[in-house]
Order: sequence, then C-alpha cells, then structure tokens
Amino acid sequence: MSTQLPVYDSAAPRTPLVTELRNVWRHRRLIRLLVVRELTVRYKRSVLGVWWTLLNPLLTTAILWLVFGVVIGGRFGETSEPYVVFLLSGVIMISFFSQGFLATGAAIKGQAPILTKVYVPPEIFAIATAVAAAVNFMISFAALLIVQLLAGVGIPWTVVLTVVPILSMLCLIAGLGMLLAAVAVYFHDALDLTRVLVQLLYYMTPVFWTLSFIPARFQPLMRLNPLFAYLEMFRDVAYRGVIPEMWMWLVVLLAPVAAVIAGVWVFSKSWKTLVNQL
Repeated sequence: MSTQLPVYDSAAPRTPLVTELRNVWRHRRLIRLLVVRELTVRYKRSVLGVWWTLLNPLLTTAILWLVFGVVIGGRFGETSEPYVVFLLSGVIMISFFSQGFLATGAAIKGQAPILTKVYVPPEIFAIATAVAAAVNFMISFAALLIVQLLAGVGIPWTVVLTVVPILSMLCLIAGLGMLLAAVAVYFHDALDLTRVLVQLLYYMTPVFWTLSFIPARFQPLMRLNPLFAYLEMFRDVAYRGVIPEMWMWLVVLLAPVAAVIAGVWVFSKSWKTLVNQL
C-alpha cells in the first residue's frame, strides 16, 4: 500500500490570504509543535522556568510603581483605580505587543537553517511565534486578575469581553510581524530600527501616564496611536466593568484586518525569493 507524498510546486499560483489560511490549516500540528518548542526553549535554561512570565511583568510594574507612584507621585495623572492595577494592565498589554511583534518579525531569519533545507511555508514560523506570545500574555493576564482581587478592584463580568482585544492583538502582531519578517530578510537593519520605533510607541501609550497628563491640544494626537484604543479597551473590560466606546471597537476590529492584509500581501509577492535571500 503506497502513501502519496505531498508535492511542492514552486510554480503553483498563490492566492493571497486563501493560500496562507490553507497553509495554516494544513500545518496546524506543526504550528502547535513550534509553539511548544518556543515556550520550552525560552524557559529551558531558566531557574524559575515559566514562573518568570509571571515575575517579569510584576517586577517591571513594581519598579515603575516605585518611580512614578511613590517618588514622583501623581504628576502623570490621577487614576480612578489603584495605580498598581492601572500600571500592570498597561505593562502586560504593551509587552504582549512589543515582544510578540519583534519576535515574530525575527522568526523568518531565525529559522534560516530549516527554511533553506526543507520546504515549510515561511508564514508558519511567524504565526507560531505570535501564538507563543499570546500564550505568555495569558499567563501574565492571570497575574493581573490576582492583583485585581488583592487590590479590591474585583473581576467584573465584562472580563469575558477581553477575548476581543486579545485576539485582535494576536492578529495585529501576526500581520505586522509577517510584514516585518519579510522586510527584515532583505533589509537587515529593519529589526533594529523597529525596536527603536516600538520603544517610542511605548512612551506614547498610556502605560504609566493617563490622558489627563497630556495637554488638551495634544490629546487627539495620542488617540491616533492604535495601541491607545487597545489598552483602554482592555482596561475597560478587564477591571473597570464598562463597555468601551464605539470608536475603540472600530480601531480594535479594523486595525488587525489592515495589518493581516498588508502582511499577507507582502508574503504573497515575495515568497518565491524569500528563502533565497536567507
């Protein structure tokens, strides 16, 4: 009894988005293995192992709280909730984006030894890295829920809606990461430049400051930052117990669509020469 092996045809036409979705479905088991490997390798040589995912945002929050909450005081705006909850929610959400985006952007170059020897759709590695970032975020999110209880904020029923900004952020990371991964293969400085831009975006997002800290004439500019809508929506449903405003829903739902379209389009146009550039 013979088993028909899959055939790779480099001349086969590629339909944007359709081909990528088909590849994700066909290689879903490989994606699961890559996610497990990503998490295993990350904590393999760590004494604390997966607990570091919990401690890292907590320690970062503790340092920021000491500096901005104790030493400097309330100069960065007043919050209606405990500052530690406000701070931790911002840290884990922005870390989700920054770490996931940069790791996904470096995924293709990092897998060069495999891609140059065995045919695997390059986007599989980018998507697996984005999913691994989401798994890490969920561990940090559990820490936030515990802090909410300890701080007396509680866990409102709207917490079930956090699935919207979380899944949307995952799609945003995957789309932008695919775009960056393809560009980084041709322009090696793209990753270093992106790290600087992500750091700048971090300070333009209300992680440790509130919108009231910004002069009124500059507040509309701050709202143009897509991460502002993600973070405010996450805070609204995670512990404030309020339904986000309509404009936040529009940004959170439309931004990942644009990112995925851009990332898929670049991959569809460059996939034949992508591996040859590694």
